[in-house]
Amino acid sequence: MRRLAGLLVVPLLLLSTAACGSDDKGSDSASMKNGLPAITAGEKFGEKPTLAKGVGDPPKDLKVNVISEGDGAVTKKGDALQVNYLGQAWDSDTPFDNSFDRGQPFALTLGAGQVIKGWDQGLEGQKVGSRIEIGIPPELGYGAKGQGDIKPNATLVFVVDILKATTIPKSAEGTEVAQENKDLPKVGTNTDGKAPSITVPKVDPPAKLVSNYVIEGKGEAVKATDTLTVQYKGVLWKDGKEFDSSYARGGAPATFQLAGVIPGWSKGLEGKKVGSRVLLVVPPGDAYGDQAQGPIPANSTLVFSVDILAKQ
Repeated sequence: MRRLAGLLVVPLLLLSTAACGSDDKGSDSASMKNGLPAITAGEKFGEKPTLAKGVGDPPKDLKVNVISEGDGAVTKKGDALQVNYLGQAWDSDTPFDNSFDRGQPFALTLGAGQVIKGWDQGLEGQKVGSRIEIGIPPELGYGAKGQGDIKPNATLVFVVDILKATTIPKSAEGTEVAQENKDLPKVGTNTDGKAPSITVPKVDPPAKLVSNYVIEGKGEAVKATDTLTVQYKGVLWKDGKEFDSSYARGGAPATFQLAGVIPGWSKGLEGKKVGSRVLLVVPPGDAYGDQAQGPIPANSTLVFSVDILAKQ
């Protein structure tokens, strides 16, 4: 999914393992609390926080402080999370990014490598409804390269509100739908969590978007405003060569807002039921047009198998 620019939009958290650091509190002050910068305003869950500037040397290992503990389920790898956050460099008193101002929670799949390692590690094992503060050393953040306004070798501090966690099934599940059109690709119907096969016929691709059930689930219909968690595999029509797959990255599903993906996905998945496997055949006009995109040549028709595992 990361290769599909425009498919997954992750503000300032994309990839750029060490264990959590010591629980030593360190010296508390007006600027520091439990070894991390203090929240000087907006401390309650749901409020936009204000963080003090870090004092002294930052922690060398990942450090997680629970500001307020929720009473929801404990997060685990593979969960689809929705969070609000504010991020700031240790040596700064100015945030470089936050979701509170956007009024839109940030969605991710925990442990899928969609965010920096400090997030994947720091958010695991926390209760839904919690506010946590995470101190992230450079090697679990953006390292020596930095990212945008984030300087190289920066220690990062985040305040994160965990709003929701959804347990994700391993595969689509429902009623198999006959694939009778010999001029369209055939998609495997296995439900063991492994990538299905995609067989592309040796004919010219369709000129218009195709969105067909392979397995029809029983969940709610997807809306244009939904955030989806999916497993997917994409191949080129011209030679059947795989160019991207969530299965190939450890099997962790991808989470994204349907409004933030290529048109072939947003149009093709809207109205489909959660729990379904969908064949998408996406013509260039609904994909990347005459622009090459990594392993995708210009003017390519793309073929996807998409398992819609959950929506938020």
